[in-house]
Amino acid sequence: MQDFKSEEFKVTRRIKLADIDTEYRKNYDDDVKEEKLVDTSRKLAKIQEKMYANNRYAALICLQGMDTSGKDSLIRELFKQFNPRGVVIHSFKVPSSTELEHDYLWRHYVVLPEKGKVAVFNRTHYENVLVTRVHPEYLLGENLPGIEKVEDVTPEFWENRFRQINNFEQHIAQNGTIVLKFYLHMSKEEQRKRLLRRLEEEDHNWKFSPGDLKERACWEQYMACYEEAISETSKPHAPWFVVPADDKELCRCIIADILLEELSKYDFPLPDLEDKVEDNIEMYRKQLENE
Repeated sequence: MQDFKSEEFKVTRRIKLADIDTEYRKNYDDDVKEEKLVDTSRKLAKIQEKMYANNRYAALICLQGMDTSGKDSLIRELFKQFNPRGVVIHSFKVPSSTELEHDYLWRHYVVLPEKGKVAVFNRTHYENVLVTRVHPEYLLGENLPGIEKVEDVTPEFWENRFRQINNFEQHIAQNGTIVLKFYLHMSKEEQRKRLLRRLEEEDHNWKFSPGDLKERACWEQYMACYEEAISETSKPHAPWFVVPADDKELCRCIIADILLEELSKYDFPLPDLEDKVEDNIEMYRKQLENE
């Protein structure tokens, strides 16, 4: 099975999602995809171990996509080879009352990864220019100066948020956090099939929410918001990758390959041993062998 190159999926100019395929041009047998994912995941886990020992970089992996696009299963399958102490998953839902008492980036900032660790944001700070843009009435709960009613939300408001997000990501990147962002690009028809599956299979019923249908009715609005958000915030220090997601298994393989390629660009040298330890390694070895 081929290796997928990040440049094929990286956003480097303004995009139109309708012009980007949600299915990859070539498919593979399920067993081949599974084998490749396991192999790539193991390689990623080794890189993370070196990152942990090096203790100078962290990695932030941002996952966005419409409901049922496969974010949860991607996390489950891709990161199960990792040392649990080296990867932290955060799923962001409706802001709590405490979170609403702070600016919208606060709840994301306080859970950024420590040096040496990987953090995965399942839904991210981009919800603040996606969900709130489709439903601007949600902004009223943030008690923002000058925003008393929906009509107060101007195009300049969103331009400011894009600028703030870019500044936030540039700041953390300059301080050692590798930022990689993925949009799981699924078709509306594929979402319909997956929602039906949730209703038809009893062990998946719990995943269904009537709210999924409410958001699905806003599909075109969401696509427009995603297009602008991705186009405005895909930067060299924090690139977006649009990955076809109609095939969940293949989507996982592509994202795994992109992560491996991008993280391999960094140097994570292992720390040097103290001189007194290095000089006495043979003595320590013999001591242990002679016990």
